[in-house]
Amino acid sequence: MIGDKILVHQFHTDVAEKIVNEIFNNILQTKGSDGKYVISVAGESGSGKSEIGFELSRILNIKSIKTAVFGQDDYFVFPPLTNRRMRINNVEQVGPYEVKLDLIDANLFSFKSGAEEIYKPLVDYKKDTILHEIRNTGSLDVIVIEGTYASLLTYVDCRVFIDRNYKETRVHREDRNRGDTDPYTEEILAKEHEIIRAHKKMANIAIQQDYLGISKEVL
Repeated sequence: MIGDKILVHQFHTDVAEKIVNEIFNNILQTKGSDGKYVISVAGESGSGKSEIGFELSRILNIKSIKTAVFGQDDYFVFPPLTNRRMRINNVEQVGPYEVKLDLIDANLFSFKSGAEEIYKPLVDYKKDTILHEIRNTGSLDVIVIEGTYASLLTYVDCRVFIDRNYKETRVHREDRNRGDTDPYTEEILAKEHEIIRAHKKMANIAIQQDYLGISKEVL
C-alpha cells in the first residue's frame, strides 16, 4: 500500500528470525522440488504484521531465498478511508467480507503455479484510491502475505498468528498514525477482535503477546 508506515523494532527482527529458523528447512525442500512457498502473518490491527512480514522477507532474502511481501490492505473492497467511514456508520461492516480474499487466493494460486507475473490491486492510502500493479513473481521463492484475515487464505504453507489484542497494540497504532484513535475506534476494534481471535487455532506458529517467544504446531 502506498503511503503506509512501517516501524521495525528489534523485537520484530528477533521474532522473524525465530520463525525463519522453524520453517527454513521446509522452504528449502519446497524450493528444491521447484515449488513455491507462502507464509501468512495474521493478527489484530497494530499487532506488528507488516513489520514482521517485512523482516521475514529481509531475512529470507539475505539467505538467498527470493521473497516478497504482499499486504492484505491492497485487497480491500473499498479504499481505506472510505472503508473506515463505512465501518463508523455501521460496525457490522467489519469482517472478512471487507476483503477480496478470493482474489488474494487467486494471486497466490497463480504464484504457486509458476506465473511470471501477477496483476493485483494497489491502494494509495492518502488519495483513498485503488490502483493496480503488475508484480513479477516468476523468480520468487516465497511470498509473505500479511493482514488481519490472512489466516483464512487457502494457498498458504505456514500460518503465523500474532497473539496481541487491540488494547495491547494501542501504542503501536498511535506510532503508525493511521488515524484510528478517535472515539469510534474501540467499538470497531472490539468487533474485529471477536472475529480475529478465533483464527489463532488455525496457526502453525503463534507469536506470544510479549514477542519473546513462539509456539508451534506440526508444520
